[in-house]
Amino acid sequence: MIADPLKIFVTVAELKNFSRAAEELYLSQPSVSLQIRNLENELGSKLINRSPKHLELTQAGEILYGIAKQILLLYDKAKLEINQLTNTVTGSLKVGASYTIGEYILPYALTEFVAQFPNVDIEASIANTVEITNAVRSNHLDLGLVEGEVNHADLDVQALMDDEIILVVPNQHVLAGLPVVTAEDLQDRVWILRESGSGTRDYSDKLIKEWKIDVKKTHIFGSSQAVKQAVIAGLGIALVSSWIVHKELKTKELTAIRIKDKRLVRSFSIIRPKNSEMSMAMNIFTENLLSHDLISSLIDHNQSV
Repeated sequence: MIADPLKIFVTVAELKNFSRAAEELYLSQPSVSLQIRNLENELGSKLINRSPKHLELTQAGEILYGIAKQILLLYDKAKLEINQLTNTVTGSLKVGASYTIGEYILPYALTEFVAQFPNVDIEASIANTVEITNAVRSNHLDLGLVEGEVNHADLDVQALMDDEIILVVPNQHVLAGLPVVTAEDLQDRVWILRESGSGTRDYSDKLIKEWKIDVKKTHIFGSSQAVKQAVIAGLGIALVSSWIVHKELKTKELTAIRIKDKRLVRSFSIIRPKNSEMSMAMNIFTENLLSHDLISSLIDHNQSV
């Protein structure tokens, strides 16, 4: 394959170790070293400085690394598009999503994908972040779309988009009339929280701890929809994804309040088993998710609701 030498070089550069790169690529270490030497001979420049204790890229190596990453991405894109010309995409795709993504983003992403590839059987699951992560790790799902941090050595994690977390309160709440709140304003309030294992719950817990907020009482609900409805009903205040309350803010069913000197942003991510063989359906679905056009259309749809 024409991209093989570049893939080997990029792997060595990222792992900073020839032996580990060889293991990752299922090659012998001499084969990896030979490919690097061939690249250096072809380019007429040393790419890697080696020592017994560490490995580092030369200036030429840094240049090649950045461009090689782009070339490999374009090569993969070309393979996908050529395969789409010559093959009918079939098979199945098992995808899971945490509640916010599953309820507000995944349906639109799947609608676009199914319109392009109607012969793929889709199985979608919605659960909290921990449950989706565990299902991907145990190969019950091909990939997952989750919120918050995921730290597992056996998973590839790729950023999908940013998500803003906002504070919402009932319209009749004492805080609703304030243009901005401080940590002091949030003391001794009733909070509506998601269950343990939810990415939103983890985020709320961390921020309450960081702000040293004394919580008067909590009510816990098992979905983003339930949290939103609980706030509208007047049970308490909550930190939620801006995705889930855009409509209710426009119709003035609840109130969002800015927190002084704070903008709360987290990431939505795509997770999949590391080093797993990706089917064509999985590959194309992932590429579609990462496309700028899809993300832009999702944001435009959310803002127009």
